Amino acid sequence: MLERIDHDGILELRLSRPPVNALVRELLHALREAIDDAPAAGARALVLSGSPGIFTAGLDLPHLMAQGIGEVEATWLAFGQVCRALAASPLLSVAAIGGHSPAGGAVISLYCDYRVMAQSPREPDPMAARGPFRIGLNEVAVGLFVPDAIQFALRRLVGPHRAERLMVAGAMPTAEEAQAIGMVDELAPMAEVTPRALAWLAAMLALPQSAQRETRRIARRDLLESIDDPARMDLPRFLAAWQLPETQAVLRQVLARLGKG
Repeated sequence: MLERIDHDGILELRLSRPPVNALVRELLHALREAIDDAPAAGARALVLSGSPGIFTAGLDLPHLMAQGIGEVEATWLAFGQVCRALAASPLLSVAAIGGHSPAGGAVISLYCDYRVMAQSPREPDPMAARGPFRIGLNEVAVGLFVPDAIQFALRRLVGPHRAERLMVAGAMPTAEEAQAIGMVDELAPMAEVTPRALAWLAAMLALPQSAQRETRRIARRDLLESIDDPARMDLPRFLAAWQLPETQAVLRQVLARLGKG
């Protein structure tokens, strides 16, 4: 479910769980361990990537609905650990977003240092069958609220007012719109997304590393403190909200649209 590719000391962690790289507990544990172990293994930086046309569809809702609330709790904790590992890592990280990135995929990208996203195809493309590539925290659209720690990560990128508007509406901006508001940093043709991520990291790694790492640690301290605060991840209220009749009805509707209901 997770491929490791070495690019001259830059470690690419490629999600590989067809068809849409949906996140389950085992994949999240593997990803967190790979992020945590990377410095000791000699990696100088990280790239997180997915498949052509899809970064990750986020948490595997059909799996969670089938397994019950215990699996929801364990998976949510594992997801938070991945975000924290990125926030705490001494290594620069880039999200190489090769296509759609809803919900959990968008959240993971917020905890990276830089985001390169595939530009929407101008011609009909089987990888973009669902239209322009989109990214966003669309949790409200599937009946879930966005915890404060994750809201903070988005506010940090796009500002409080714009973040509020996006999250309250469950909006999914196109790649081009996301770049315009600062949610992603750079657009590239799909085949160039990972090379552009590697190029950005190579330029950053050419700078004096001790000074850069300490400056980065100070600059990202607020991001780490936010996700380290259990109240701001709000697990008890998230689990309670998951079990609300309204939420369950919306989730069943989502599964029916996916043909998994």
